[in-house]
Amino acid sequence: MTKRTGIVKGNIFLTHIPGEGCPDTPERLQSIYSMLTDPDMQDIFVDVLPQRAAKEDILLFHTHEYVEKIAETKGKSLIAFTGDTHASENTFEAALHATGGLLNAISLVAAKKIENAFALIRPPGHHAEKSRAMGYCLFNHVVLGAMFAQERLKLGRILIIDWDIHHGNGTQHAFQRDPTVLFFSVHQAGLFPGTGSFTDTGSGAGEGYTINLPIPKGSGDAEYAAIFEQLLAPVAEQFAPELILVSAGFDIHSDDPMGGMRLTAEGFAAMTASIKKIADTVCNGKFVMSLEGGYHCDALSGSVKAVLKEMAGVTHCDVSAMAAKADKKKMAFIVRRCIDVHKHSWNFS
Repeated sequence: MTKRTGIVKGNIFLTHIPGEGCPDTPERLQSIYSMLTDPDMQDIFVDVLPQRAAKEDILLFHTHEYVEKIAETKGKSLIAFTGDTHASENTFEAALHATGGLLNAISLVAAKKIENAFALIRPPGHHAEKSRAMGYCLFNHVVLGAMFAQERLKLGRILIIDWDIHHGNGTQHAFQRDPTVLFFSVHQAGLFPGTGSFTDTGSGAGEGYTINLPIPKGSGDAEYAAIFEQLLAPVAEQFAPELILVSAGFDIHSDDPMGGMRLTAEGFAAMTASIKKIADTVCNGKFVMSLEGGYHCDALSGSVKAVLKEMAGVTHCDVSAMAAKADKKKMAFIVRRCIDVHKHSWNFS
């Protein structure tokens, strides 16, 4: 089998200790890294080094003052940025390597040295704003990845998909006026951070290039598969990105303590299969995932395994069959609401 899926992993990400009571524990990644040693995961993937991001790459999005503020936490025991977001002595280096690992993966995918990649990193990123840490996030890796791809690799349009249970406020705000980046977020309605309503669609030149789907709790594999098939796929094909980035949060799993979604490993495989099909259609298969949430270790490792097998072509999920089982009432509301808001920007038929 040709190895075409890269994995970013490293012990540096285990050294970020965010303080007692924070769900973003090193054990999250330890469970994934342990799963990667399973017999059925051998000789399939390419290791991608988690290189340290250069300061100028972090400054593509974050302010100089903010980066210095994070750098000052180096070697200190515990610094609180918000009630839930802390840094300790090794956090700055872990965050730099998390961004750097994702940028390395994007570079390899853009150069066609690998087909796709998954950055299994922490701390996560999608809540981080230009000059503000929040929601366990310090540097917004996916925002930096998109800006790096455009500025350094000279790519044009980027599609960012965010399936975390929480809305990626930092990502939305970074690109809300930018028509070269399409942000598509599916998240549970009514949760932190309170952003991401259906009518948040971008502004100015970026109007219509933000698509938010705050969906009801209790949605599961079939509903997510249907959303990707019915709403994401047609828009993505019209937008025709040159690269797809995914903020992959696993806190929508039915066992996760964060919310009330009902996904299983099969649902994550279906979303991945749908994204892979879109990528094959529009951008020669080029997509890169970055780990966001997911706080039940067994559910996290099992779901990441399902995603990686789909990425590598070991499994082939029948997305249409899964989507056909979606709750018709729930889907009618979601589809109607999305089309009502975006009908002047995109053709969903």
